[in-house]
Amino acid sequence: MTRVASRAVAPLAAPRDAHARLLCIPHAGGSSAVFRPWAALLPAGIELWAVQAPGRGERMAEPPHDRIEPLADEVLTALRQEPSLPTAIFGHSMGALVGFELARASRRAGLPLPVHLFVAGHAAPQEPQSRTPTGALSDDEFIERLSELGGTPEEALRHPELMEVFLPILRADFRAVEAYAYRDEPPLACPITALGGEDDRFVAPEELSGWRAQTVRRFALELMPGGHFFLTTSAARVVAMVARDI
Repeated sequence: MTRVASRAVAPLAAPRDAHARLLCIPHAGGSSAVFRPWAALLPAGIELWAVQAPGRGERMAEPPHDRIEPLADEVLTALRQEPSLPTAIFGHSMGALVGFELARASRRAGLPLPVHLFVAGHAAPQEPQSRTPTGALSDDEFIERLSELGGTPEEALRHPELMEVFLPILRADFRAVEAYAYRDEPPLACPITALGGEDDRFVAPEELSGWRAQTVRRFALELMPGGHFFLTTSAARVVAMVARDI
């Protein structure tokens, strides 16, 4: 497998003759394992890497970030240590913001932009946040919010010992999203595809369409069957579209 010097990124599939790389960034509370099933769906020639943020997996003992930009900077530092390969970025929900800031940080550092930026399940960054803040919610209310979003097994949400471990990580991730402050910069010179679930009750298509303003290249809006976590329920269709565009 491809050498990875930093624990910030985890290689999930690295064919020896890879000509491109897909870097995936999970949602709030998610780990690199979310994208492990994609390894069997990608065509040969595309490496699959995923971001492993502090506080999960083998990084469980590390305190989680509560801001978007430090995580993006950490991933950029990790990528700079690895062999160069044309890289596309796929970020879901919170991961969409991280991927967007990672692309802008790459540009500021004079590094190649992603060959394609896929942003899923999150409104365009320049749009004002319209969600009710979660920071002031009690633990019970916060768990109920997670249940509404989906993506976290109900048996885990109802397991007090598990929640005692994971609630601080989840709260940190939600604080990161809620504290995010968009800074005006020129649009990116890479294609952007915004993806959403046809039945997503939390992100409407018109909120996704705002991503068009963030690129001077091609923009596409794709709606997939499913709710907020369509990337799991419609994984084969999502991966086929991503591989086609890469």
